[in-house]
Parts: sequence; C-alpha cells; structure tokens
Amino acid sequence: MEFSEVIKNRYSCKKFDSKQVTKEALNAILEAGRLAPTAKNLQEQRIYVIQSEEGLAKIDKVTPCRYGAPTVLAVAFDKNNVFTYPGGKRDSGVEDASIVATSMMLAATNVGVDSCWLNYFDPEIVAKELSLPENEEILMLLDLGYAKDGSKPMPTHFQRKELKETVKYI
Repeated sequence: MEFSEVIKNRYSCKKFDSKQVTKEALNAILEAGRLAPTAKNLQEQRIYVIQSEEGLAKIDKVTPCRYGAPTVLAVAFDKNNVFTYPGGKRDSGVEDASIVATSMMLAATNVGVDSCWLNYFDPEIVAKELSLPENEEILMLLDLGYAKDGSKPMPTHFQRKELKETVKYI
C-alpha cells in the first residue's frame, strides 16, 4: 500500500472479529517496531504480545477498550536505559516507545490488520497485572485484529483542519 494511503486509511477500530492475526502479519508489525528509530539507538522498547485467553482476560480486567481484539501489544520501555535530554527534565522513554508504537500501528494498516491505540488504563495496574519488571514503564496497549463486518471509522475521521490552523512558520 502506498504510504499516503496507509496514513489516510488507518483508523481506530472499535469492533474486532475473533479471527487471529496471521503470524506473517504479526511478524511484519513487530519488525516495524524493531526498526523504529530511538534516541541514541538505545532501543529501550519492550513489546509484550498478548494472545492467550489468560493474557486477554488480564487486559479486559484493566481496561474496557479491548473491543474484542484477538491480539494486544503492550508497549513499554526500560526506564533504566533512556537518554536524558539537556536540562534533565525529560528523557527518551515515552518518546521512543511512541515512535515504536506508531510504526507498528502504521505497519498493521499496511498489512491489512486493524488497530486501536489504547491509553484508557492505569499504567501501574497494567504493569502489575502483566508482571512487568519494576524498571519497565507501560506506555500504551495496541489492539490488533481484523474489523468486524460493518466496522468503520468515526464520522469525523476524515475531517481535518487546514495546515494553516495547525502549523506556524517562525
């Protein structure tokens, strides 16, 4: 798929079919995350693939937003392996994990897999439920699967502000 089409067509799917994501598609999605750029190439992302009934039940326990997706990726980062920016107030953890997650989300669209970026949860509760190491912080959950028949983007999905409303040249 042409990259501009991937960007235009990607939407947050809220109704998933129970059909499992193919191994080939999942590997392509995970590979896109592996190749995503990170500050100083530290690659502090940690991706957890959740597909088992037990794992999905844990996700359902911490958020109402799985929407029936048969696969959920938990995107976290190693807090002990981040680059601290000048001034010491920010580091690369959230930024890099966001780049990785976005790359995987767009790769999903490219291989015909629907997705939804989830952030409606308490990160500490999710980390505890998934038994993540203390040095890892959860950024987001990414629902993956195939949209149920009749699923479509929100009515406002294709409405976009003009560039002049969101961009300023200085």
